[in-house]
Parts: sequence; C-alpha cells; structure tokens
Amino acid sequence: MTIELANHVIRDGEGVPVVLMNAYPVDHRMWDVCAKALADFADLDDVPPFPIWAPDMAGSGQSPVPSEADSGPRMANGAYSEALDRLAEAYVDLVKAARYGKAIWVGLSMGGYVAMDIQRLHPEAVAGLALCDTMAASDGTGGEGRLTMANAAEETDSVEPVMHFAYPAEGDSTVKRSPEFIQTMTEWISEQSPAGLAWRQRMTYGRPEMGEVPATITVPTVVVSGENDPTSNPSVMKPLAEKIPGAEFVAIPDCGHFSAVEHPDTVARALLSLVKRVQER
Repeated sequence: MTIELANHVIRDGEGVPVVLMNAYPVDHRMWDVCAKALADFADLDDVPPFPIWAPDMAGSGQSPVPSEADSGPRMANGAYSEALDRLAEAYVDLVKAARYGKAIWVGLSMGGYVAMDIQRLHPEAVAGLALCDTMAASDGTGGEGRLTMANAAEETDSVEPVMHFAYPAEGDSTVKRSPEFIQTMTEWISEQSPAGLAWRQRMTYGRPEMGEVPATITVPTVVVSGENDPTSNPSVMKPLAEKIPGAEFVAIPDCGHFSAVEHPDTVARALLSLVKRVQER
C-alpha cells in the first residue's frame, strides 16, 4: 500500500521531467498558467519539448486522502511523523514508474517541503530543484496553528477554516488584493476535501527538521521569493539560497506567497533557466 497521486501531464516530451508540486490549500491548478508559460517560453527559445507534470499532492484535487495505514504513525497531538517521507516516496515512485531516473522537482510552499525531503531521501532522483516561497526549518512549537486548522476542518467538515488563504492581509501584493485572485482562490479552496486539508496540515506539522538539507544540494537550483510574502520573503529565502552551492536567487517585487499564481511568467522564466542549466550538465 502506498500514497496515491493523481498526475496531470501538462506536456509530453524528451529528457528529464519537470514535476510541479502544489502549495496549501489548493491543488495542481495553481500551476496551470505558469506551466503553459514555461512551455511557451521554451518553444520560443527553441528548447526541445520536455515533460511537464503537475500531480495533485495527496489529499488535494483528485488525489485521495491517504489512509491511516498509508499515513504512518501519529504523534500524541494527531500529527503524522512519517507522512512527509511517505509522500516524498510516492512522488519518486511516480517518476520511476514512468521510467525516469530523475526529475526537476519544483515545490511552492508545502510543495517545497516535499522537494527538500526528496533531496534528503533520494538525492539520486534529483536533477534540479526549484524552491519557491518555502523554508527548510520545521515549525517547532509555532506550528500548533496547523493542528488547530486541521481539527477545525475535520470537526466542521468544511473548508471554511482555511478560506482566509483566499483573502489579502495588510501589506499584501497588488495581485493578492485583486478580485480576480480572490475569486480564483476561493473557487479552488471550495473544491478541496476538508479531510484532505486536515491531512496535509498533520503531515506538515510532523515533518522532519530539514535545516541541514540545503547544504547537501549539488544540482542546479533556483530559489524564488515573493518580496511581500509574510513567511518566506527574501529575509528567509536568501539565506536559504546562500546555503546551496551555485543556487540562483530570484526575488519578485510586489509578490506574496503564491508566486507562481501571482507572477506566473516571472516564475516560468526562472524555471526555464533552471531547465537549461540541468540540460547543460
């Protein structure tokens, strides 16, 4: 028994696949515009077509909520202590099942935790990394809010406890304050499973400390940070990038936490640069 992921093939092609891993509390659709831009920019630049995938993270979109058996042991507070590792294995298995030995792993926020765990567990499966609006350190005691949110989603059997992600906060970007962004995020969140929302928070709370992982990265890497991101702005992300030998750092002005949604073209250009660096190796 393993964690099941619903994969969405944005484009087929030759060479190493680019695997886009979504943020919380949405699904693979957050990558739609960025992924199309990546393909378009690659075509304009005469880069031969490469595979682009956007699996739904477990418990999001069309990927089922993992069973208790597949999630692994629970901590006393209800968090899963092995679930992130098991999720990372599921992504690697997805790539291996398609007969690829490696992938370029692109993770935004929670997706970035998965990318770093893949690097920790299976560096041999990593051809390149893009870490967008994420962090290596675990939450520690500051993560209790994740469990509160998880409990609320389960107890109310609704998405309301996470709907605040759709709305701007003070100091947020122009895009996050736009009616279009609010409407899109509201629609995406409203279509999530409350149980899946809870599972992802319990998985993330129980994740291992990965503060030492960046220094182990030897493949081409890009680190992307929205300057208006409340949790993963350049004050957090630039020091992370500096721990990774040769990492490219991209700070995006007037951009919040969902950089690939807010500024998809900028992120797509950073990803194309990464793909080219991987191909040149």
